[in-house]
Amino acid sequence: MAEALVNVLLERLATITFNKVGEEFNMVTGVEKEVKCLTRNLEAIRAVLEDAEQRQVTEATVRHWLSELTEVSFDMDDVLDEWLTEVLKRQIERQEQQGENAPGVVTTKKKVCFPCLSSCFCFGQVDEFARHDIVVRIRELNERIASIDKAKQRFTFEKTIRVPELLQRPKTTSLPNIKTFGRDWEKNLIISKLLSESSEEKEDPRIISIVGMGGMGKTYLANSVFNDEKIKSHFEKRIWVCVSDPFEEIKIARAIIEELDKNNISKNSNELETLMRCIYELLERETFLLVLDDVWNPNCSQWEELLKPLHSGAKGSRVLVTTRNENVAALMKVTSQKFHLKGLSEAVCLSLFFYDAGMDQSSVSKEFKDIGLEIVKRCNGFTP
Repeated sequence: MAEALVNVLLERLATITFNKVGEEFNMVTGVEKEVKCLTRNLEAIRAVLEDAEQRQVTEATVRHWLSELTEVSFDMDDVLDEWLTEVLKRQIERQEQQGENAPGVVTTKKKVCFPCLSSCFCFGQVDEFARHDIVVRIRELNERIASIDKAKQRFTFEKTIRVPELLQRPKTTSLPNIKTFGRDWEKNLIISKLLSESSEEKEDPRIISIVGMGGMGKTYLANSVFNDEKIKSHFEKRIWVCVSDPFEEIKIARAIIEELDKNNISKNSNELETLMRCIYELLERETFLLVLDDVWNPNCSQWEELLKPLHSGAKGSRVLVTTRNENVAALMKVTSQKFHLKGLSEAVCLSLFFYDAGMDQSSVSKEFKDIGLEIVKRCNGFTP
């Protein structure tokens, strides 16, 4: 139980660090140091948990130590939930402010007054207090974790040696979604961008990105767009490649050739030049849609190299990229064609939850509906 909780916390902290979703907190409070310290303490504790969970059966003191660890782990999980919620609120506010500041848009800003206070505060100030409160609680929990880590020394636990492995994320495919949940508005907007022609386009292919945190539904949305009948009839070639990490040009090039011509022997080459020339010839004068799903961390030279053969396609060709990393979209020089995904509504998340659970939402009891709703609320718009 304790080991599973600690693993979840470490995974969530790694996600926060990798995606820099706590940027707003870092600028105000320097909480990054607390996160790194917390991660180190949790990793030190995790190293002895296998031995601790075996010994708790016969040793009451070890059982008590694990109970304290479990309690603080639950508290930390709640705080991380609130943290992510605050970050999402900040991101939404920033997007709304950018829309309000667009040329020709006139807005009126209001302040919200609280009668129980002696002065007026705007929403931004209230959020500042909320963020500060979360940071204070993280520091307090960090102290509790540090105390538990120190206490483990008296038990002389045996450490478990863990062999580091590359994180393997599940591969995605272009096969149509079995069932759809929400995202109709976003889907139609992206399709219109993919099909539209503009005199302002300087070169093809135009690059469009879908940016959002993990679990937001980027792949699901890209898949719905990819399999839409309008898209199928418009583009002569459609290619789906799951990129993931690391970004390897040869692996991606082979996948593109496989999608375009399964019998082409060039896909077996280890020479990037051979693969790129093959892609150039296969796409020449063809309108194509290339979906690069789950792009993480290419460098500038890697991206430019992959882009070279794509210029042989006909005018109107498009590249659709899904990524968690805002820097990826910037690297690909995506500006106006960037879509930031917001969380799904509670109603959509609830429907998806019961579908994944294999339950008919219309026939479940009120008790199950209430439980499902509580779980969905904790997801904060992410796919449960």
